[in-house]
Amino acid sequence: MTRTAPSTSARTRRTALISGAGIAGPALAFWLNRRGYAVTVVEKAGAPRAGGYPVDVRGTAVEVVRRMGILPRLRDAHVDSRRLTFLDADGGEVASLSPHSVAGSAAGRDLEVRRGDLTDALHAAVRDDVEFLFDDCVDALDQGPHGVDVAFRGGGERTFDVVVGADGMHSRTRELVFGPEERFRRYLGYCFAVFTMPNTFGLAHEITMWNTPGRAAALYAVADDDVVHAFLNFARPEPPHAALGHPDAQRDLVASAFAGAGWEVPGMLAALGGADDLFVDVVAQIRMPRWSSGRVAVVGDAAYAPSFLTGQGTSLALVGGYMMAGSLAGRGVVDGLADYERGTRAFVTANQDQIGAGGASLFPTTAQALERRNAMLRGLATMPPASGRPAHSALVLPEFTAVEPVG
Repeated sequence: MTRTAPSTSARTRRTALISGAGIAGPALAFWLNRRGYAVTVVEKAGAPRAGGYPVDVRGTAVEVVRRMGILPRLRDAHVDSRRLTFLDADGGEVASLSPHSVAGSAAGRDLEVRRGDLTDALHAAVRDDVEFLFDDCVDALDQGPHGVDVAFRGGGERTFDVVVGADGMHSRTRELVFGPEERFRRYLGYCFAVFTMPNTFGLAHEITMWNTPGRAAALYAVADDDVVHAFLNFARPEPPHAALGHPDAQRDLVASAFAGAGWEVPGMLAALGGADDLFVDVVAQIRMPRWSSGRVAVVGDAAYAPSFLTGQGTSLALVGGYMMAGSLAGRGVVDGLADYERGTRAFVTANQDQIGAGGASLFPTTAQALERRNAMLRGLATMPPASGRPAHSALVLPEFTAVEPVG
């Protein structure tokens, strides 16, 4: 277990344990430290995770990273995607347009960065003030009236004033306290695979997406280098949970879904077979009736994963961390966590509900729906990007005072 320790003076402060060192975890750690907590982050990986598909930081979340002081670093890392091209079944062009027209993002304000660049920036902002326990995870939790007793998988027990699960859609913390994932998972009818492969296509700063009914394949060139991100998405009526637990079964699942596909898909499937960064999962949301129980809470995807169809998972994680920490400042833990939910739920729900407003329209499952989508895209290609994004910016961040927390 790799450990970095906080200063001795921190040991008299209220304590918080955060499970997960992805995006929500370090963001929450930053703000909790500012609000007077001594923070420990436990992460099952051996280090902050590098790589990963590019992610969006939009709307209200841009103000969060500005207040953290990492906005200049993220602007330097901004992925300048200049073109999004849609292709038909034969590889012919349907439309080529600005990515902002499709994503609903604001050029010059909203950000798209490699996930690893964001996690590096967040870790750098907190590593000197927060204790990190890598190669470890929470094994058991036991709440008492004055704290939460935590048993770690790597051995040892400690007690914290508050424990927060920031450990993703398949959260172990959520399972321990609130019950199994299926109680809260809303399957959206798709599965996806992402991985990297050699850029033999001459692509630079652009995305190319091929569609047939129920299937989509995309190549995303973040820069003009020799690697592209490959993306395969396919409709499936029921989630294939049995296949998701084993890499070979995952590859077979994807290969079966794309059998006989044209364009560059055969080459993508060949690259998938040898990819060492393959990630396969279902497209789903997490919808919970409450985000806290006593002194334990969840944040980010563990509480309210919106799915990649909204483009808001990262932004909700950043905003949620800010709102939870601020709500806990100067309040008792239980009251603070309740206030976090009151102040954040409407914003979260508005963004999750974007799916009901057509958020899955880029991946039609019938020929008729695909033609309607293509007609819509051709129309967008002749119009300037829309400027309004109410769901992304619906929450105005409150100002929280940095004070010592109470019990």
